[in-house]
Amino acid sequence: MNTKINKVAVLGSGIMGSRIACHFANIGVEVLLLDIVPKDAGDDKKKRNQIVNDALKFTLKSNPAPLYRKSYISRITTGNFDDNLKDIADCDWVIEVVIERLDIKKQVFENVEKYRKKGSFISSNTSGIPINLMNEGRSEDFQKYFCGTHFFNPPRYMKLLEIIPTPKTDPAVIDFMMEYGREFLGKTTVLCKDTPGFIANRIGSYNLLNLLHGVKELGMTPSEVDKLTGAVMGRAKSGTFRTCDVVGIDTLVHVANGLAASCKEDEKVDRFVIPDFVQTLVDNKWLGSKTGQGFYKKAKNDKGKKVILELDFATMEYKEPGKVEFQTLTDAKKVEDLDERLRVLAAGKDKAGEFYRKGFYDNFSYSANRIPEIADEVYKIDAAMCAGYGWERGPFETWDVLGFVDTYKAMKDAGYTHAKWVDEMVDAGITSFYKIEGGHKKFYDIESKSYKVIPGTESLIQLDNIRDEKTVWKNSGASIIDLGDGILNVEFRTKMNMLNTEAVEGLTTAIDMAEKDYKGLVVSNDGANFCAGADIGQIFKLSMEQDIDGLHNAVKDFQNAMMRVRYSSIPVVTAPHNMALGGGCEINLHADKVVAHAETYMGLVEFGVGLIPAGGGTKEMARRLSKNAKPNDVEVNNFYANMVTVGQAKVSSSAAEAFDFGFLVEGRDEIVVSRELLLTRAKNSCLALANAGYVKPLKEKDIRVLGRQTYALAMIIGNSMKSGGYASEHDELIVQKLGYVMAGGDLSAPTMVSEQYLLDLEREAFVSLCQEMKTFERLKSMVTTGKVLRN
Repeated sequence: MNTKINKVAVLGSGIMGSRIACHFANIGVEVLLLDIVPKDAGDDKKKRNQIVNDALKFTLKSNPAPLYRKSYISRITTGNFDDNLKDIADCDWVIEVVIERLDIKKQVFENVEKYRKKGSFISSNTSGIPINLMNEGRSEDFQKYFCGTHFFNPPRYMKLLEIIPTPKTDPAVIDFMMEYGREFLGKTTVLCKDTPGFIANRIGSYNLLNLLHGVKELGMTPSEVDKLTGAVMGRAKSGTFRTCDVVGIDTLVHVANGLAASCKEDEKVDRFVIPDFVQTLVDNKWLGSKTGQGFYKKAKNDKGKKVILELDFATMEYKEPGKVEFQTLTDAKKVEDLDERLRVLAAGKDKAGEFYRKGFYDNFSYSANRIPEIADEVYKIDAAMCAGYGWERGPFETWDVLGFVDTYKAMKDAGYTHAKWVDEMVDAGITSFYKIEGGHKKFYDIESKSYKVIPGTESLIQLDNIRDEKTVWKNSGASIIDLGDGILNVEFRTKMNMLNTEAVEGLTTAIDMAEKDYKGLVVSNDGANFCAGADIGQIFKLSMEQDIDGLHNAVKDFQNAMMRVRYSSIPVVTAPHNMALGGGCEINLHADKVVAHAETYMGLVEFGVGLIPAGGGTKEMARRLSKNAKPNDVEVNNFYANMVTVGQAKVSSSAAEAFDFGFLVEGRDEIVVSRELLLTRAKNSCLALANAGYVKPLKEKDIRVLGRQTYALAMIIGNSMKSGGYASEHDELIVQKLGYVMAGGDLSAPTMVSEQYLLDLEREAFVSLCQEMKTFERLKSMVTTGKVLRN
């Protein structure tokens, strides 16, 4: 069996097809994207490809971007079914993404069989048609290599990939798809049964539709439900009704109708019947964001101010939402830990508490009753809901958080009948669906009545699974964890993993410990973000007090910490993901190697609070300008590019773009598409550096700065930005300070300087900006409101 995917054909260029094509391009695969020929195209080649080209063009304009880099579009070739289907002959995988009609899909597959090479993979991205029905009439080789591969939209960002075999699919094909999806596409791959909605849409649709039926019973409004079902309970910020508006209410109805028709034996099939008020929305063509109104509607009030109105379920008219106030919600928002917050929500004594208990119990009961119908193991349902719907805790994980046995009893008291296998668990004295043991998360296996390691995680390092046992040091801002094989890991544990005094102490302590007793250090965490920057609260306080010495000391301490990262006697490898901003970016700039998750958004953003990067970030951009210089380079142009990157606070839209901005280094740093594999890869990289005889770098004294010619350019840039209305007078000052440091000061000619020389300039410029009232106002706005002030 060929297990290398060099070229993929995507048949169908609609919303999903184009985006799937883009994601394969992201990982370096050559893609052939095909669609139908317009009826009036004739022999005009351009017109014959108009549908596919227009679809791809539309996708490339979408936000969030489907490609890691715009240049990756060159990896996609477009064509049409009539002229180019023969070109699938050299493709390793053919993915069908055409309209959701079985007759059309079967016709496509009949034509595919004329050209596909034997042994090539073939799959359907259907979300509603039984996979086995597509196999009818196909050859033995086709059936052997055919399965369902259900991506979620948008494919670049959504983690779930459901793999659905037919009875005739070769098990080796499924094994390959599961591993390829995880390692190369960066997905949480979940093996599903060929049942309606598979796993995620079956459970997710039930929860949504059950809520729609229950919302009128509880007398709740859309805004109330969205507050209760959003981030506070570890779900998408948009909550329920805003998500419905974005997805499209017609889409919701289509999915629900399909499940209602195909799940006749489901004990809750009545909940898949669309409520009357939702049907009214469809009849009125109030389909959500795409029609301008759905559960919400944008409008202007009597004073001409833009407002968002919500639907009144009783009158089917729109009204301004009232203030959402529930004691349970107030209490929960005071709790940072999600598990503890979920317990607060479920224990609420008001209407919100009643809402949560009913929602949890319905979810637990329905999910348990789907075993073994849609899955045999609990972890598959949890993984599908977390990866496909963005839940931080799946149904069975949440049940454990609330207390398996106590919740079981509470549900019985509330009139719920449990699945037989759940009763058997309680009778056998089992107290949880999961447990941590031997550094692994294990699930309760119903068939063997024992705990087993979740398949595919046997060799993974996951901090949640080793933190309690392997933490060797901690304070309020950081923990140091022994990863084994002589490698330590330091994780920040502050809000948004910001670098406060305690987090920096954790970083330097980890380096001290590693230099003494270990081989190397990894900087990573399993939070939502790697690091959202330095905690500017201290800088704001010192600026308010105009404590100049305190400011110098605070900046110097941070600079010294970054220099410890660079000049430690052991290798330091960082593993950023999501936001790596400001100080979080600067840690990566000073590491020996960066193993970045593909979805890493990196940038030096201090400009937004009236400052320049001062943890070595400005110095490092000047240093990299020098080190990357090639003979005959136009140095001023490169200086300008780096100035703009920092001065406009550019943030990469991916790890790939971070190379373009100069934050990552070609040939040294690497990208990992799978978030699940990130820490394991980072540890292995650190160990490899250590075992290769790592020698700490010598402090640099030969950084070539350009002096007056580029400082003058910085002055011109700042003035031009202000004159053009793109920047304020204070922005101009910040640009000039930034340019002064990156130029190496007002030197009369290009000069070789040391890192320390640039750090001193950087610190002086930073402290001088802290003495400006406009900077103080920006700092105050960020600290007190969390918003960037443009003044």
